[in-house]
Amino acid sequence: MKNILKYIMISIIVLLLLSVGGFYIWSQQTYSPSKEMYSLVGNVNTDNKHHWAIFEPQENKETGIILYPGAKVEPEAYSYFAKGLANDGYTVIIPHVKFNFAIFDVNKAEQVMKSYPSIKKWYVGGHSLGGVAAASYAYKNLNKIEGIIFLGSYPSNSNDFSNLNVPMLSLYAERDGLSTISKIKETKHLLSQDATMYEVLGGNHAQFGMYGEQKGDKKATIKAKQQQDKIIEVTTKWLDKKGK
Repeated sequence: MKNILKYIMISIIVLLLLSVGGFYIWSQQTYSPSKEMYSLVGNVNTDNKHHWAIFEPQENKETGIILYPGAKVEPEAYSYFAKGLANDGYTVIIPHVKFNFAIFDVNKAEQVMKSYPSIKKWYVGGHSLGGVAAASYAYKNLNKIEGIIFLGSYPSNSNDFSNLNVPMLSLYAERDGLSTISKIKETKHLLSQDATMYEVLGGNHAQFGMYGEQKGDKKATIKAKQQQDKIIEVTTKWLDKKGK
């Protein structure tokens, strides 16, 4: 009987190790930045100590944006978007997150903020699961943030902002096959009383970054750069209204 229990315990441990190992290997199979992104942005300024991409404006560095990447998407894939915001006067930081899943690193914003004490105002945001993580951080730290930016994303049910006035910008795409329009509508009640929503016509999920196609997504009817330029335009106008 003891030998049977021993073999059962060993089998359970082996299965757990295989599951953990399998998840880790899968989590490292990431979406890399596209060649087009590098051709448009060039070299990306990376903080090797903290493992995040940084885009800084030439002037007015008092407002920062922390952008959580989507699941298994490399931070550099959002460089074109980040550079566009930096050109308008905002410091943008895109951190690497644990296991390439922002939901495992919700408090990453805390580390970023401590590293940039000169920045007086902070916005958090994210793409897809990164937006869920950003909202989760914001919900528990409302006194530390000025607003939230969602890129093809929405808050989880446990983070109901409906009775709050925190500024929000929700950018969603007509042909998003993952954060579909129906999901955006279903979760709209979780947004704050000061939420702005904008639909990118012809856009899809993957083109909120620049990393190519994504499984489960629909085919966009506009180019990646067109979608990027539109979300930069809408985001900068929204941020400028809030004040730098």
